[in-house]
Amino acid sequence: MSLDLFTLSGKRALVTGSSQGIGLALAKGLAAAGAEILLNGRDSAKLDEAAKAFDRPVHRLAFDVTDHAGVRTAIDDFESTVGAIDILVNNAGMQFRTPLEDFPAEAFERLLSTNISSVFNVGQAVARHMIGRKQGKIINIASVQTALARPSIAPYTATKGAVGNLTKGMATDWAKHGLQCNAIAPGYFDTPLNAALVADPDFSTWLEKRTPAGRWGKVEELVGACIFLASDASSFVNGHILYVDGGITVSL
Repeated sequence: MSLDLFTLSGKRALVTGSSQGIGLALAKGLAAAGAEILLNGRDSAKLDEAAKAFDRPVHRLAFDVTDHAGVRTAIDDFESTVGAIDILVNNAGMQFRTPLEDFPAEAFERLLSTNISSVFNVGQAVARHMIGRKQGKIINIASVQTALARPSIAPYTATKGAVGNLTKGMATDWAKHGLQCNAIAPGYFDTPLNAALVADPDFSTWLEKRTPAGRWGKVEELVGACIFLASDASSFVNGHILYVDGGITVSL
C-alpha cells in the first residue's frame, strides 16, 4: 500500500528546540506517524512540560545545540545506551530584530551560533552514526528568508541562507552514505518567535495581502512536509529546500 511509504513506525526522531512552537508541533506530528521522539532544549523543566503533550513516553535530551563538544557527548551517549537516532530535525533557532546599521555585534554572533553552528554541531554528531548504518534522515528548518529579505533582520536572513546551503552541502557529502538531507522553509507562522509580528495589526494586514493564501500559517501545516522528508517516501530526495509558505516566495 502506498501510504506505507509514510509510516515512521520503528524509527526514532530527535527534534532540536522542541519544547514549544514549530519544534513541538513537528515532534507531535512525527509521533503521530509512529516515530519514537527525543525532545531537545536547554531547559529541562520546559522539556518536562512539553512531554505532557504526548500520549506515550518520550525521551528528553537537555543539551545546548551551540556547544559542539556537549552535543557530541549527548548524542554519543544516547546512541550507546538507548539506540539509533534515525531522523534528525534541526529546528533550534532564534530571531533578533533591529536596523542593520544598529545591529549589536553580540546579537549577530548569537544568531550565527544558534541558527548555523547548531545545524553543523547536531548534524555532524548524528550523521557520524547514520553513516555507519548507511541510512538516515536529516531535516533542517530554513525559512522564506533563505531566499528573501525584510528590513531589520539582515543577519537572520544571512543565517537562514547559510542553512539552505549547508543542507545542500550535507546532501552532497552524505547522500553516498545513504542519508537524505533536506530542508523545510516555513513562511510566516503564528509561533512564539513571531509573537511581536502577530501582535502588530499593520504587519498582519500587510502579510495577508502579500501572501497568496491570505493568512498566517498554522504550525500543524508543516507536519506533512516533515513526515514526507522523514519517511521512505522521500528516498531519492536530497538537498531540496521545501517552501511551505502559502505562496509568498512565488508571488510579487
